[in-house]
Amino acid sequence: MRIGLLPLDERPVNLTLPGMVAAIAGARVVTPPRELLPRMRAAGDADGLARWLTEQAHDVDALVLSLDMLGYGGLIASRTSSDSLTDVVRRLATVGEVRAARPQLPISAVTTVMRASRSYSAAEEPAYWSEYGVELHRLGGALHQQFLGEPHDRSALEAAVPADVRRDFLARRLRNHAADLYALSLASTGVVSPLLVTADDTAPRSAGSLEQLWLDHWADALGLGEHVQSFPGADEVCSVLVARTLVGTLDRPPRIAVRVPEPGGEERVAPYENVPVGVTVRRQLRASGADVLDEADTADDTADAVLVLHAPDPHRGDWCGRRPTPAPETVEATVAAVMRELERGRVVGLADVRYTNGGDDTLVEALARAGVLGALAAYGGWNTAGNTIGSVAAALVSRIVATKRDTHDEFAEQRLLLHRLLEDVAYQAVVRTELAAHDVYRAHVSMPFDDPAVAETYRREVDRRLSDHLRALPGGAQWRLTGVRLPWGRTFEVDFSLER
Repeated sequence: MRIGLLPLDERPVNLTLPGMVAAIAGARVVTPPRELLPRMRAAGDADGLARWLTEQAHDVDALVLSLDMLGYGGLIASRTSSDSLTDVVRRLATVGEVRAARPQLPISAVTTVMRASRSYSAAEEPAYWSEYGVELHRLGGALHQQFLGEPHDRSALEAAVPADVRRDFLARRLRNHAADLYALSLASTGVVSPLLVTADDTAPRSAGSLEQLWLDHWADALGLGEHVQSFPGADEVCSVLVARTLVGTLDRPPRIAVRVPEPGGEERVAPYENVPVGVTVRRQLRASGADVLDEADTADDTADAVLVLHAPDPHRGDWCGRRPTPAPETVEATVAAVMRELERGRVVGLADVRYTNGGDDTLVEALARAGVLGALAAYGGWNTAGNTIGSVAAALVSRIVATKRDTHDEFAEQRLLLHRLLEDVAYQAVVRTELAAHDVYRAHVSMPFDDPAVAETYRREVDRRLSDHLRALPGGAQWRLTGVRLPWGRTFEVDFSLER
């Protein structure tokens, strides 16, 4: 199977992770040439991408589309570009032309509600974010509260932000919301199915959450049902849609049971999200094309796999802050749940959302001591809960499709498992945290290095330390780490390849 992909941006989690998921089932993902893609703040060639899409539509078996990439030239460009709504909609209309040319082609899409991060980092935002970012985030929350009839401090926040900055912020949101409404029209006319409406870096009360509410209203009014789904997430969604595309080759959806070992864990709202994590996991699984079996489904012998959720830390630990406080009892319960499912002969994936921006290293060490870490079919522990859950759901679904169609690539599955353990735990939770103790590196989590020599020293140290971690992982000695790089020239992301 050949799947054409317009990724959210050029980072590995968007550009290469979907292909790694597809490879488990023997499928291939085709992406645009690098020269058309964005380079962090430099937008991609949106018109060139529209032409690429038209050309590829004749040669692929399915399409997975980021409408942010097609409309603006990438995720950051959707927040920073000055493109008019007319130009954005004109590009999005290309999808309708593709549908007219190939009426039976599966086309799925994602549109991401514009975020308003609670920070003063302008690395991925308009320049004024460095002065007014937190205030603009709070202003969006106040507008949401006002809409709901709740107490708010809108007037005070408006007074704290210059009028021209507020106008620009709100005009960008209005343009993007109108484009999101156009995306809904593509779903309502059958041009795309499903359409995922995801919220990146949000909160229960925020500008993005309010816009999601309005979009949900129209999806409900139009009776779009499962054709439109809404949940927190962004960078994992193309992998989720690739998995859903693979499910289209089966007679029935995969059945995945959910296990949450910590009592009450699924009711917590993870940092940067706006719904309980239990809601997110079910929505992500359904978006991946799976049917969900809950804890209450005791007669789940027909389950094709089990997703174990290591629930969010009630203290909201974040690897980009202080080292999170370990929770031995919770780790013990999660290990016991994984072992119990493996002993029953289950295919098991582990969504480790205990901490934000990195996996729970104490959990991974405990799984290794128990001798079951290498038996997992999938693991994730990166960035937000939505990112982690979606990527684990996608890998599990791809494994089920592979098993049912007899196309299972065990090497591809092991490569993805090792990659996530190295990136999410060894790098994000350990190596990046250790190196951030050095002043010369600490300032470059979100901002790119300004000294190439310092960046190269950092890269070499990461290469050395990750190679050591790889050899310590189950089966890791059979693999070699190559091509370590910093995709956006900063320490937040890392990229590498694993070769045998």
